[in-house]
Amino acid sequence: MTSATSMPDRARVVVIGGGVIGTSVAYHLTKLGITDVLLLEQGQLSSGTTWHAAGLVGQLRASESGTRLVQYSTELYRELEAETGLTAGYKQCGGVTVARTEDRMIQLRRTAANAAAFDLDCELLTPLQALERYPVIRIDDLVGAIWLPADGKANPSDLTQALAKGARMRGARIMERTRVVGVSIVDGRVAGVRTDRGDVEAEIVVNCAGQWAKQVGSLAGVNVPLHSAEHFYVVTEPVVGVHPDMPILRDPDGYTYFKEEVGGLVVGGFEPEAKPWVSPDAIPYPFEFQLLEEDWDHFQILMDSALWRIPVLEETGLKKLYNGPESFTPDNQFILGEAPEVANFYVAAGFNSVGIASAGGAGRALAEWICNGSPTTDLTSVDVRRFAPFNGNTRWLHDRVSEVLGLHYEIPWPNREMTSARPFRRSPVHHLLESAGANFGSRMGWERANFFAPAGVEPTIEYSWGKQNWLPYSAAEQVACRTAVAVFDQTSFSKYLLTGPDAEAALQWLCTADVAVDVGTCVYTGMLDERGCYESDVTVTRTAVDEFLIVSSAATTERDKDHITRHLPAGTRARLVDVTSSMAVFGVMGPRSRDVLATLTDADLGDEAFPFGTSRRIGLGYAEVRATRITYVGELGWELYVPAEFAVGVYEDLMAAGADVGITRGGYYAIESLRLEKGYRAFGRELTPNDTPVEAGLLFACKLATDVDFLGRAALEQAVATAKADGLRRRVVGVRVDAPEAMLWGGEVILRNGEVVGQMTSAAWAQTTGACVGLAYVRSGERARVDAAWVADGDYQVDAGGDRYPVTLSLRALYDPSNTRIR
Repeated sequence: MTSATSMPDRARVVVIGGGVIGTSVAYHLTKLGITDVLLLEQGQLSSGTTWHAAGLVGQLRASESGTRLVQYSTELYRELEAETGLTAGYKQCGGVTVARTEDRMIQLRRTAANAAAFDLDCELLTPLQALERYPVIRIDDLVGAIWLPADGKANPSDLTQALAKGARMRGARIMERTRVVGVSIVDGRVAGVRTDRGDVEAEIVVNCAGQWAKQVGSLAGVNVPLHSAEHFYVVTEPVVGVHPDMPILRDPDGYTYFKEEVGGLVVGGFEPEAKPWVSPDAIPYPFEFQLLEEDWDHFQILMDSALWRIPVLEETGLKKLYNGPESFTPDNQFILGEAPEVANFYVAAGFNSVGIASAGGAGRALAEWICNGSPTTDLTSVDVRRFAPFNGNTRWLHDRVSEVLGLHYEIPWPNREMTSARPFRRSPVHHLLESAGANFGSRMGWERANFFAPAGVEPTIEYSWGKQNWLPYSAAEQVACRTAVAVFDQTSFSKYLLTGPDAEAALQWLCTADVAVDVGTCVYTGMLDERGCYESDVTVTRTAVDEFLIVSSAATTERDKDHITRHLPAGTRARLVDVTSSMAVFGVMGPRSRDVLATLTDADLGDEAFPFGTSRRIGLGYAEVRATRITYVGELGWELYVPAEFAVGVYEDLMAAGADVGITRGGYYAIESLRLEKGYRAFGRELTPNDTPVEAGLLFACKLATDVDFLGRAALEQAVATAKADGLRRRVVGVRVDAPEAMLWGGEVILRNGEVVGQMTSAAWAQTTGACVGLAYVRSGERARVDAAWVADGDYQVDAGGDRYPVTLSLRALYDPSNTRIR
């Protein structure tokens, strides 16, 4: 159905793609008052990948922000018919997820605890209770199950039409059979689109093109890393015992799900090894309401599992095998946000088989982003800026997607590492770490040492919810760092130079801390948005009068660069340069770190000559490096910034020089444990776009005592005033488990006097403490303040996979709270 016959010359917003995501974005833009919206669809509405979606709407997600997003979707789908006269085909039928193994049941217990933290109903079931909910299943192999009464299902095509009508009712125009063939860009900003029916000027373009989104992005020079895979399900004839009110059934250990449809079942799943489809640049056009060839051999693993779980299917006919291509991203999270390459070019794509459930919330979130110029909630995990240009490599995507699809029903081990399309980015000393027994993890494509296995031991991870095989190796690295010296390869740090006569003024605006410091001084600081919430936390080192070195986490490179360049004051004479790949970084940490470095340099490293927070160039062996006295592990130490071509020599010199004092190689698992004992926060966990320095306990890194304005200051001052008047209702606390047998990973629920009050944001085994430690956000409710008295008065426990352990909360660092070891 087309709402107009002639192509307009201009529109404020052009949305590309008429599937459930594109129509949701258009609907929510009009709902927020942007009514000059033109939606362009190359075929018919829902004809790409939306029409063959299974339509499952499961509310509970791994994060609170993801859960809230889907909760809004369900609210919207219930209301659409009253608003538009068209049904979304939404039905709340509940969901049963069964467990065949104890490991899976631990996951489900963790899921139930998360549901309690998110105020979502969830009930643990015995196998017999699962049978009562779903009478046609086999239960003799089940350990247990959970019941999520809020789960539901929607009809994808009906939902799309209802959203489209809602958008049209508020003024949006929808043009079908209109293909976008180009994107116009002027001075780095989108200016319109070119179509096979004429050109359209636009202030904003939104790429909701589904599996074509990578192609559309390339028209604007925008990286959209996704790749299609073949995705299968069958529809059966009517099944004895199946009725319209049957809940959704998920059997993740068998890779399968089941949904009632016209008395029969939709049987689908996520096989462990997927079939990538054609290159994103070779997807055929036209491709409307089309499927791929049947592949019963590939579907067999799912069919066998389905026959085992629902034996009556042995006697049930099959109507059709659906093989519909769908796009997947490299990390199994969808893509949302404004592209860093082109201003006002937005993306909503790569929904990894959760598009129907996510469409309502994702459409609203992106519409709010467009209207406000920035997100209004924490969308870090789906932000388009989490990817770099190299993630768009088609061959790499092809190989990665074969693994990603299967992750949907894989046990979500908290430290699970991807195995496909690796190794990828490598430090200059990667080969030295490998020969020393490193097990490598991956962050922003970087191969990073998690831990080092002893000689003769294979450096592999044996996944479990308890203490894993590598823990003794990481514990030894922690001991070495606390008692002698450890060297960490931290080359994956993001590193940028801001240069120019206005560099100081620009950073004073961007940073919470005062960076108008002497040359050779390093400052820890946050960067906030207009709401006073975290966009990043970094160290800023003044390397010259007109030059600053900014160091951030590995994962945030594109996000940081985009945030900084977008928020430089107009007319600023300063330039940001990404120098990440030009320098290796070695953290030399521990009480003997000065002794090791002193054998390699003539520089005075004493406390008076080289105090904490100092950074300067020194000779080290035959190399010249930048040495910065700082720490993320809570010990005396230096970060060495080494030109890449000198990295191997410096690393070899360090290991040789430290041989007599027990130098040890350390990995990122040890860093995590050490930083949590010190209570050091991390962006993406303790610091998110939902958190201010008030709740995070980082007001010491904010220049509120000065009259220097900075981005987010007004909102932060209001938050401070509210906290002073009413007290803090939510804040970060340190957590120590009082039971050494417990193993925590992060995400566990904290209870106070038996009531859920928060969740662990990070957790790890800490060898110095002799138990697991971590950080958590806790909340007190409407009346009480989260202060020292509130913390002291409570009886606290942590729920770890259904087992509860006593914990102690602290408002100070658990290790060396006075910082004597650092200074």
